[in-house]
Amino acid sequence: MRTILITGPGGSGRTTVAAATAREAARRGTRTLVLSADRTDTLGAALGAPTGSAPVEAAPGLTAWRPDAGESFRADLLALQEQASTALDLLGSARLDAEELTPLPGAEELTLLRALRDAVAADTFDLLVVDLPPAPQALALLALPEQLRRYLRRLLPAERQAARALRPVLGRLAGVPMPTDRLYETAARWDVELAAVQLAVEDPATTVRLVAEPGPAGADAVRSAITGLALRGLRTDALIGNRVLPDASPDTWLAALAVQQRKSLDGWRDEWGSAGTCAVHEVPHLGRDPRGAEDLALLPVPVPETGPGAAACRPLVWPVVDRLADDGVLVWHIPLPGAIREELDLVRRGDELVVTVGQFRRIVALPSALRRCAVDGASLREGELRVRFTPDPDLWPRTR
Repeated sequence: MRTILITGPGGSGRTTVAAATAREAARRGTRTLVLSADRTDTLGAALGAPTGSAPVEAAPGLTAWRPDAGESFRADLLALQEQASTALDLLGSARLDAEELTPLPGAEELTLLRALRDAVAADTFDLLVVDLPPAPQALALLALPEQLRRYLRRLLPAERQAARALRPVLGRLAGVPMPTDRLYETAARWDVELAAVQLAVEDPATTVRLVAEPGPAGADAVRSAITGLALRGLRTDALIGNRVLPDASPDTWLAALAVQQRKSLDGWRDEWGSAGTCAVHEVPHLGRDPRGAEDLALLPVPVPETGPGAAACRPLVWPVVDRLADDGVLVWHIPLPGAIREELDLVRRGDELVVTVGQFRRIVALPSALRRCAVDGASLREGELRVRFTPDPDLWPRTR
């Protein structure tokens, strides 16, 4: 199944573009599911069919789903209370009832990730279109599964389960209760669920589409988003300039705004289209907010290819190039289109590399060959970070 994640600056019309993309794909015979996490039914307003906590058929071949974050949050918290009942009783805690639970900030996004995982696992559709939150929140959301799995491995490493027979003895010696088997079982279950979400996000058939209004503010937001997505290893396959005004207008104010939009679109094509980062598309302004099937049909959104042969399904790879014979180094190539040298920072931490680009940070495990090397330097060229490693004589295999 092909997955399209759609995001962009707030107020750019990303939900409308997601609805138009899903509707056009379904019209062409592709079994399509569109997901949204908005509390208000913005997706249903665009589709012309209300959506809710249960999947509904919005058009022939098109299913729309807006998962209920409140229901999911209540179920998870009540289950956690049940699992921690012994500890809560010892503390004299008062239990929370389902009726008094309301979703916390971020519950919608977590529910969306779970729905994405379930949709991919069900394998019922050919195309999944996900209406993500605005770009900064979307990037944090997409990073969440990997980050939480790393935290779990550090706080509750699986190898410590081998010492379960010693826990009662250690608990008496330390004078404090030791982690129980149930805690490790819960952590293992969470890791499996997070791994499934991470696999769906990082699948080669998953790509991102950015929606932005052409203009100076949109250009800055697009650059930041493309760089942040590349740091996550996600490919941006399309940049959609939304609400583009016609070039010819008798109104001087609208004509000046159209010139500014055209300048931004030309800049996007030069910077991103010519470099092969992503294709740039234009969606015209209808003079009104699109509502219903007839309005969506007027939006010329690019329809994603589906199937294993789709051109946009090439994975974004971080190759290690062997230059030992020529220069005595191994070079790790990390694509970071739009990155600025002054905003780039690298830290080697054991077998991990901490990469910071502006407001984004990712901690990545070094490939096995590079773990036996020391960092020799780095450079940023043509939107690509190249980190040089030299073999450590004490760790590198010696040849005779």
